[in-house]
Amino acid sequence: MENRNSAKRVARVKLTLTRRTVDALKPEDKSWIAWDDRLTGFGCRVQPSGTKSFIVNYRSDDGGRKAPNKRIVIGRFGRVGPDEARRKARDMLGQVARGEDPAEERADARGVPTLAEAFETYIKANPNRADNTVKLYRQILRGKFGDWVRRPLDAITRQDVEDRFNRITERHGWASGNQAMSMLRSVYRRPCVDHEGLRNPVDLWLAAGGRFNAKRRRRIPGPAEVLPRWRAGIEAAVPSPATRDIFLIGLYTGMRRGEVVSLRWERIDLERGVLRVEETKTGEPLELPVTRQLAAIFDRLRADRGGQAAPTDGWVFPSPKKARSGHVADIARFYEGIGKAAGTPFWFHGLRNAFITVAERELMLPRSLTKRLVNHARPSDVTEGYAADWTVDQLREPAQRVADRIGELSKW
Repeated sequence: MENRNSAKRVARVKLTLTRRTVDALKPEDKSWIAWDDRLTGFGCRVQPSGTKSFIVNYRSDDGGRKAPNKRIVIGRFGRVGPDEARRKARDMLGQVARGEDPAEERADARGVPTLAEAFETYIKANPNRADNTVKLYRQILRGKFGDWVRRPLDAITRQDVEDRFNRITERHGWASGNQAMSMLRSVYRRPCVDHEGLRNPVDLWLAAGGRFNAKRRRRIPGPAEVLPRWRAGIEAAVPSPATRDIFLIGLYTGMRRGEVVSLRWERIDLERGVLRVEETKTGEPLELPVTRQLAAIFDRLRADRGGQAAPTDGWVFPSPKKARSGHVADIARFYEGIGKAAGTPFWFHGLRNAFITVAERELMLPRSLTKRLVNHARPSDVTEGYAADWTVDQLREPAQRVADRIGELSKW
C-alpha cells in the first residue's frame, strides 16, 4: 500500500480489499477511502475514530461525467466481510448499468427524504418568511449544496459537512461558511424528528469538535472622518444620478441595500410624509417618516422622467436590463471603485453603521428608538416587550435630526 504518511497527501489508495488488508488500514485526522483494485467504485472508508465501512460510489448512467457522485454505505467492517460487501457492490453497480438508481431506491424504501425534498418542507413550514430570505436560501442550496440535492439525508455524513464547510469558507469567506451550515442544520431538524435513527450531520460535526467561524464585524472610523470621503467616492465612481440616489437613501435612513432597491412608488406617500418598506430582513413591514432629504430625492426621481408623467406605482429603481426581480440589484460592483476614490474601504452596510453611530453616539437617541428607525429585531427584554411601539409621528423629529447631522458631516 502507498505511504499515506508522506508530506504530500496521497489522493487515492488502491489495493485488493481483503480481511487482512482492511484490518491494516490506519485512521488519520480526516476520513479517507481505500479503493478496491478489482471493482471500480467499491471501497472502504476509514473514519478518524477507526470505524471502517464498505461503500460503493457511482454516477447515474444517464448523466455521464456531469452527473453527481452518489455514495451508498454497504455495511460496517466486522458486520460485513469484504467478499460479501464486494458482491453487494457489484449488484448495485449492475443496477446502475441498467439505468436504475440504488441510492434513491434505498431512500424510498426507508422513507428518508432527499436534501431537496427536506429543503422544500423546511421552506413550507414557515410561510411568513420574507421573499428575499427564501430567495437567499435557494441560492445557498444551489450554490453551496447543488451536488447534494438528490442525496438522501442519511447519505450526507459528518465528514462531508466538515469538508464542505472548509471549502465554502476558503472560497467565499467566513460568513458564507457559517450561513450555509446554519441553514443546512435547520433543514435537518424536522426530518430528524420524523425519521428514527436519522442524525443531523451538522450537529455531529459540532459534537466532534467542529466550530463555526468566529464572527468578525467590520468597524468604520468615525462618521465625521469617513462620510465626506465616501460622498466623494460615490460621486466619482457611480456615474448614474439615479443609482447614486440608492446610496443616498441608504445614507439618510440606515436602510439595508435590499430594502432600498426594492422600494415601490405606491408605498411612498409624500403628502403624509410616510415611507412603507415591505421587503425587510425581519419580515415585519417598516414605516418611516420622510425627511426633507428623502423628499428631495423622491421629487428628483419622479421629475427625471423625460417628459413622462410622474410615477405612482412600480419600482422606484427599475432594472434597465429587465432582471427577474424587476428592480436594480447589482450595485455591489461599485463598491471597489467607491473605496478607491474615497481612499478607504466601502460597503453598503457601512452607511447603516454610520447612521446608527450618529443616532446613538452623537445625538444620544434612546437605543430602542434607533432600533425602530433601522428596523432591528426587538430584543427579548421583558420591559421593552411591554412598551408600545414607536409611532411614525414620534419618529419624525429624531429622524430629521439624524438626517440633518449626516448631511452636515458628509457635506451633502
